This record gives sequence, structure tokens and C-alpha cells, in this order.
Amino acid sequence: MEIKVNFLENLRLEAKFDDFTVVTDQPIRYKGDGSAPSPFDYFLASSALCAAYFVRVYCKARDIPTHNIRLSQNNIVDPENRYNQIFKIQVELPEDLPEKHKEGILRSIDRCTVKKVVQTGPDFQIETVDNLDEDAQALMMVEPDSHTQTFIEGKDLPLEQTIANMSGILADLGMKIEIASWRNIVPHVWSLHIRDAASPMCFTNGKGATKESALCSALGEFIERLNCNFFYNDQYFGEEIAYSDFVHYPNEKWFQPGPDDALPEGILDDHCRAIYDPEGDLRGSNLFDTNSGRTDRGICALPFVRQSDGETVYFPSNLVENLFLSNGMSAGNTLNEAEVQCLSEIFERAVKKQIIEQEIALPDVPKAVLAKYPSIVEGIEALEQQGFPILVKDASLGGQFPVMCVTLMNPRNGGVFASFGAHPSFEVALERSLTELLQGRSFEGLNDVPAPTFNSLAVSEPNNFVEHFIDSTGVVSWRFFSNKHDYDFCEWDFSGTNAEEAERLFGILGDLGREVYVAVYEELGAPACRILVPGYSEVYPVEDLIMDNTNMALDYREDILNLHRLSDEQLADLVERLEASQLDNYMTIITLIGVEFDENTVWGQLTILELKILICLALRWHEEALEFVDMFLQFNDNTVERGLFYRAMNAVLEVTLDEDMELDDYLANFTRMYGEDTMNAVVGSVNGTVRFHGLEPTNMQLEGLEKHQRLVESYKKLHAARARTVKAERPVESVK
Repeated sequence: MEIKVNFLENLRLEAKFDDFTVVTDQPIRYKGDGSAPSPFDYFLASSALCAAYFVRVYCKARDIPTHNIRLSQNNIVDPENRYNQIFKIQVELPEDLPEKHKEGILRSIDRCTVKKVVQTGPDFQIETVDNLDEDAQALMMVEPDSHTQTFIEGKDLPLEQTIANMSGILADLGMKIEIASWRNIVPHVWSLHIRDAASPMCFTNGKGATKESALCSALGEFIERLNCNFFYNDQYFGEEIAYSDFVHYPNEKWFQPGPDDALPEGILDDHCRAIYDPEGDLRGSNLFDTNSGRTDRGICALPFVRQSDGETVYFPSNLVENLFLSNGMSAGNTLNEAEVQCLSEIFERAVKKQIIEQEIALPDVPKAVLAKYPSIVEGIEALEQQGFPILVKDASLGGQFPVMCVTLMNPRNGGVFASFGAHPSFEVALERSLTELLQGRSFEGLNDVPAPTFNSLAVSEPNNFVEHFIDSTGVVSWRFFSNKHDYDFCEWDFSGTNAEEAERLFGILGDLGREVYVAVYEELGAPACRILVPGYSEVYPVEDLIMDNTNMALDYREDILNLHRLSDEQLADLVERLEASQLDNYMTIITLIGVEFDENTVWGQLTILELKILICLALRWHEEALEFVDMFLQFNDNTVERGLFYRAMNAVLEVTLDEDMELDDYLANFTRMYGEDTMNAVVGSVNGTVRFHGLEPTNMQLEGLEKHQRLVESYKKLHAARARTVKAERPVESVK
């Protein structure tokens, strides 16, 4: 994590990281102003808070109340050496708490991250740089040399060279990548989280049997998502990009809708139209791209090559973003390596969906076969020693597909986590299933997995597959655990060179009668591809193109960002459109308009429902506002402060709308209940002197929206690199 420090007045300092700001000062006796804790005070508090966090996690997982648990920390300083200190953490537990939980809470405190870092002893490296913003790699962990070459199956170059190459690509883009966290809770299972220090919303996770292979995985995923614009899906690019020569890629094409908003000629082919527009209901306006909002330019479409005959087919960027998410994208040392990874993931998810929705019972992998892979067995045994029974299943459906499954059962809460992995190599697919199971997870995190069900509708419901796709926390059927399996075990093998493996995987799709469309991106320096298999590799249902398309943002984005400048007539139109849209009242404005706000602000928590309330108040529509406030209070997922504001609002509106009551008769006690600041804001909102309480003015230029601006700046680096590539490819005209 990168923490930037600014020097304020006197001895005050400001540290900025992610979306947070921490201010420190020094006591007056040290020439400070005493306006904030000192850096060392924050350090002391961090260990106490970290210990309390682990207590809370332990108790929440076991439904143990924490209101009667108290924790404190004292630091005892050695008078001979003030740097030698004892941090004494004491915890007061209720007498009736079972002894096993008392011991468990103490063990949880012992796992405090701050404590472990202090005990290990961090290595401080202090250096000067010419420019902090241009010091563009915090990641170079492995320097390639002729003496260190680690090859793993599936990689065409050694891990060390792959890491160096990919790190170099990101450095050339001006992206400073930082490692936010590592995890290695069982042997031979590593995972990590990396992100762009300047724009933490751009992040990826990596997994592998070693630290280096996990880092390769994370870097490859980062580069694949840059190439495929995945970090910026559904986000507004801003006016500069929107009015550039190209928005997504230099080879994009724009198509105007036909008469009566019909789909234009030139996008999709007959095969795809039969899948995405079977009833002829899909309109051209459904496919306007969300990122630019340039409806005047029409539909932005991207070229993909149809593998059956090599023809180029243009897919609307909107369709790809709405239906496929990250499924079917990969980067590698070679194009074949990327294709194998890409196709493997497509099979992993498609077969997983089939197994879950059809409640297929899979065969166990025999112990004799598992014994061939001792490192994997060691990781599985470590999980079982922690009390988690593990099932290792062959998910190839009788040798048809290169897919494996490792399922964890959690007797503590009855939950189940089914993890799938795919690769032409049986061993690699099995390893991926295990590393995927624990990617980014702690043992406590395994307490969040849901219980199995016999409800077939629950497992076949489309959103269940979305949950499985995002983090594998969807529901699985109890029928999955039957010993009467639907397929016999097959010790399959599709392996070979990456070229041979890619050909075999494409062949499986061909045998299934699937058309495959491929886009290749090599401009950044590493081959990457995006593969679409219509009717097979989508994550979201096709109906979302009409029913839940992200370009709904285009109907509201400009009005909401200009909220403070709208006339009463425009405000009335906006709230009436929102009400008529039947959009989920609890959808966040971030999701609705594709603009990121600081989550610690009112904008960052704002929902459609709360926006309706604030607009009704601005219009003095008190009856409608009260109705919406009642709805808000029934399901309030906002901050405590904001909830208090609306409780006070509810009371004031009730009095205001009652002809027999006067607000002045209640103000004194309302103020005692809710506080003077809250009541001033509430009364001002009701009488019209305060408009849109808590919402800072914004505009289409995104002024003040630092979080979103950081995301746009990240995209501009990518956009500029693509523009440079186009210029480099153009022949220089001779001058006569």
C-alpha cells in the first residue's frame, strides 16, 4: 500500500491512502498544537484495534455477542531502553463463556496482523528518488538471471523472466504496482492481491503453488484486464476520452441504429443475432456504450475473428461488458499460452455451471491417483487438520472436459465451498482447484460459505451462477454429495505443448457445435486475448441487454452529476423518471451512473431511494418525502449518522404534515434527542433553506471526484499507449 504524506501547518502531517486521510500532530510539550494523535499513538492504537478485530471476527463466526467483552492495551517501557517495550493486551470475558471459546478468543488475538509484523521485524528501506510519481515499480521481487530459472507446466518462459517482462510492461505504462497482501495458510498454496498504487480500484488476485507462480498469476491477470478494459467496465471515461478519435481501441467501429432504432447492419453475424435477439426485441439504443455516453456517435463495436472461417465480426462493446464480465480473457508469454489459459477458464465456468444447475454428482478421485501429487495432498491434509473435510472430485464429465473440483465442508457452520479449476494437464487443473479455494481467504473467511440445499430452484437461479463466478460463494445442491455419481472417474489428459493444447481446446468447442470469436491484443508488449463463445461463456443472462443494461446510466448520469444546478422542473422530471423506471430503490448511485465516489462520503453511500428523498425535499413534496423516508428506515444500510438524520426527518415531517401540531412545540426535545447539527440540517431540508444535505456539488467534468479521476487517469495511460502504437504503425509520408 502506498501512503503519501503531506506537510501541513506547524508539526501537523497528513497521510493519504486509498480513500482515507489520517492527520497527525504532536503534543504541545513537543511544540505541536495537540490537535490530533501523534504517529506513535496511531501505531499503539493499531495493535489494540487489530486485536479487537480478530476477537470480533471469531465471535461473529460463532454468534457470540461482544457487548460484554472488553479489551485494553498498555505499553510498558523499559526505563533503560525506551525502544524495548512490552505491549500488554488484556481481555475481559464473561464468566459464562465456555472455556473453549475463551481459549479460541485468545488464539484469535495471537493472530493479530500488526503483532505478527512487529514480531517479525519489518525491513525499512529508505532512499531518495527524483520523482515519487515516476518511481514506477514497487513490485520487482525477482530479478532474472542465468542461474535462476523456474519452469512450471503451462508457461513458455521461466517464472523469473515472466515476472520481469510483465513488471516492465506495467512500468512502461507508468503504473506503480504494489502488493497489498500475501496469504499462505497451508503448504503449497499461495495467493496475493496487487493493485495500482495511484488507482487502487485497478487490482487483481493471483494464486499458485509457489510465491513466484502466484505473482505471475496476478501480473498476468492485471495485464489481461488492462488489455480488455475490464478495470473500466461500466465506468464513465470523462469528456476528454469520450471525444477522442477512439474510445476503446483504435480499430473500433461506430454504427448508427437503423430505422425505428433497429439493429444496424454490420454488427454481429446471423449466428450471434439468433442468440442475442431471438425475438427481434433488441434495439440499437440498447447497445450504446456506457463509457463514453456518445449516443450521437451510435454503437461502438469491436472486431473479433470468427475461428470457423477467419471472418471479422463486430461485437458491440456494450454487449461484451454486460454479458461476459472477465470470462474469456487472458495474457501470456505467447499467444498459445494465453489461449490455453483463456479457454481453460471458459470450460471451468461452463462445466461448473452445468454441474451446479443440473445437480450432477461427481466421482471422487481415487487416493492412488491423488498420491501421485504429494504437494497437493499436503495442502489438502493441512486443511483437514484444521477441521475442514475435503472432497476431491473429477469434474471432466467422463473425460469430456479438462476440469477438476475440490470441495471444502465447514462443520462449524454447515457451509460448503466448491472450487473448480481447469487446464489440459490433470495435475495443473487439480492444483488450480485447490489454490482457487483459498485465494485471498483466511480460515475465518471460510465461515462465510453458504450451506447446501435440496431446493433445485435455488441452485438453478441465474444469480446463483453469478455468485459462483464472482467468488464461488453460491449455493450447491446436497445431491452433489451423493455417493451414487452420475459419471465414472476418468484420469484424463489433454496436455502437450501450448500450441497442441490450444488446438485441442478449440476442438472441444467445435465438437460441441460452438462458434468461437477471438480478439488478440499485443500492443502493450505481452500477447493477450479475449475469447467469446456465444451461448456458452456468458456470465449474465442475455435478457440483461434489455432488462438490466448498464447503459441505463445514460438516462440519469448528466442530471445527477448536475443535481445542484437543476431547475425545479428538471428535478421533478428526474424523480418521476426514477420512480417510473422500477429500478431497485437500494441500487447505489455509483452503480446507476458508472461514477465512483469516495465511499466515506454521502455520495458514496447514496442510493436511488435516498436521492428521491432529497429531491422531494428540495421540491417541498413533503408527503412523498415522508413515504420514501419510511421505506428508507425499514431497510437502512447507510451510516449511523445518516440513519439518525432520517429518523429526525421522519419525526419533523410527521409534525409538519399534521395540521394539529406545530413544529416549534417539539423542536427543543427533538434537538435534545438528535443533536443541534442534525436538527438544523433536517429543518433546513424541510423548509427549503438546505438542499441535498451532505451532497457536495458535482458536474460532468468530475470536479472533486478524486476516486473516479484516479480511475480515469489510469485509463488515460492505457489509451495513450494505444494511440502511440497507431502513430508508430502509420507510414511516414515523404516530403517533396
